[in-house]
Formats: sequence, C-alpha cells, structure tokens
Amino acid sequence: MKTNQSLLIAALAALPLAIASVNAQAQSYEMVIATQIPEDMSNNEIYPALMHFKNLVEARTDGDLEVNIFGGGQLGSEVENGSEVQGGRTLQSTIITAGAMSSFYEDYQMVTAPFLFTNWRQAWTFFDSEWFADFMSGTIEAANMRYLGTFDDGGGFVAFTNNVHLIKTVEDLEGLNIRTEENPAHVAIMRSLGASATPLPWGELITALETGLADGQFNAPVLNTTFNFDAVTDYTTLTGHVYNSAPWVVSESWYQSLPEDYQQVLISSAREAIQLSHGMSGALATTSWVESCERFVECYLMPDSERERMADIARPAWQTWIVDDFGMDETRVQGLLDEVARVGQQVADDDYRIYGQ
Repeated sequence: MKTNQSLLIAALAALPLAIASVNAQAQSYEMVIATQIPEDMSNNEIYPALMHFKNLVEARTDGDLEVNIFGGGQLGSEVENGSEVQGGRTLQSTIITAGAMSSFYEDYQMVTAPFLFTNWRQAWTFFDSEWFADFMSGTIEAANMRYLGTFDDGGGFVAFTNNVHLIKTVEDLEGLNIRTEENPAHVAIMRSLGASATPLPWGELITALETGLADGQFNAPVLNTTFNFDAVTDYTTLTGHVYNSAPWVVSESWYQSLPEDYQQVLISSAREAIQLSHGMSGALATTSWVESCERFVECYLMPDSERERMADIARPAWQTWIVDDFGMDETRVQGLLDEVARVGQQVADDDYRIYGQ
C-alpha cells in the first residue's frame, strides 16, 4: 500500500511538468510586441487594439502562435525596440512614433509635414491605403521590418498650450518660445510661424515650462490632460498643425519564418486591430479636448480659415527644409503631398455622391 501511495504522489507531482511540456509542444511560435504606450485599456487606443490583435491571432491559430505584449517601455526605448525587431529573435514587433521611425526609414520624415490632414477620415483613409502600404514597403529593404499599419499617436492632431496668451492667429505665435520634440522638422515649422523653438526631451518638458525656459509646447489633447499641462500652462489652442502617427512593424525575417496561413492570420488580425484603434483614437481625442476646455484658463478651436493661413506659411518652409537640409527627393515629397490631397478630395466627393444626392 505504501508503495502505491508513493507512486501516486510521484505521479501527481510530475503532472504539472507533463502539462507544461504538452503546452510547450502545442505552441510553435511566439510573437513579442513592445510599445512605449502604457498597459491601460482606457487612456490610449493602441494597447486595446494590441489586445484585440492578441485575441484574434491566438483564437485563429488555436494558440499555436502566442502573442505577448509589453507596454510602458518595459523592454527599452523605441530605438532599442526597433533594433531588436530588426533581428527578430527576442522581439518580433513594435510600434514606433514618427521621429524614431525616421531613424530606421528616413522616408517617414515626409509624414511630419505640417497641416498634412484636415480631418481624421482623410488621415485614416490615407494610412490604410494601398498607396501608403507601397510607400512603407521600403522598410523591408531598409530595416528588415514589415509594415502592418499606422496608429494615431495620442489621437493624431495636436494642440498648443502656453503661458503667455491665447493663440488665435498665426501672428499670436510671434515671439513665443515653443518646446518641440528633438525633431528638426518641428523646429523648422515653429520658426516659419514666427516662434522660437527649443528642442527638449520629454523628461525635461514640465521643468522647462515651470521655469520659463519654454513658453509653451504642443501635444495631442489626451497628453495635455493626462500629464496635467494645465498645471503649468494657462492657454490651449487646437490647431492640428502636426498629425502624430506611430507605425506598427514586425520583423521581416521572423514573419517569413511563419507558415503562409499564419502570415495571413497575422496580417488580417493586424488590419482589424488598426481599424478598431481609429474610432477609439477619435473618441479619446474629442473627450480630452472637451476636458481641456474645462481645465485650462482658456481654450480655442482654430477655424479652418486660420489653419489654412498658417499652412500657407508653414508648408513651403517645411518643404524647403526637407529637400535642402534633410536631403529628400523633391518629386517623392510632392508625390506624397499630392496623394494626401487626392485622398481628402475623394473622401469628400464619395460622401456627397453616396449620401448627399
């Protein structure tokens, strides 16, 4: 009897290891995704979309392709994550904001153009288009990364906050010292509009505003409220002069190691996740702008007519910078700008043709 009991105890003790062994054998592939975005389902659109992607992929492959998501910068900086994805061994996928993306694929700097989009649907239609997918296919050769789609970074369109006065016209920017990202495109845009530009890393922004090193800054409304910029600046204006975006990429070498049916699952699931993020992005940005108007001393929604005045000044200056200083091909730059304009007109025409006639 004692011998039988000992055998039973030994068998039970070994059971978890046996189960783990079966599970390990059942899972053939792992996809690790890193992002700087917090692991929060309510204050951003990217993490919920990635969770939806995880659920879709694991359900469609019966768990054989496992997706693990690490948010909040747990696995390093954007550039560090991008470098790891290029190898595809320890990290297979990441989301990279525009400035960092340009260090892997310099053509992405074109997407920093001021006043590129007039509304979300134009932006989403452009980023979801075959034209833009073809444009981004260059990441494969340039960086061993395959493009999956583009998320809005904090809702896309940005708003100024500053301590001096409410910005209602382009003339109101004259003489203001605006903190920018360490992105020369943003510096060129601010200077063209009459403001001084002080490039600073994110970690120094609050101190710069508190000490007067900078009069103001611009970020998406959701960031302006989340990081309590109303505590260090009084005025906010929604201009949308920059559209912040964040491409989602996967290691090309790892992608090619997948069976074709799993490649199809990955692509279709990523595209559905991107679509999910669009609506959440608009909702979060709108909610945050309403909250901004409650928290800042004054808020102002810049009308289209004044935005166009600013665009007429900023666009030529930016084009000169990106061609002459950054070294981008002028024809390629103009091609992107023309396609954005075409998409915007097509969306408007289709809306009226389908719903207005």
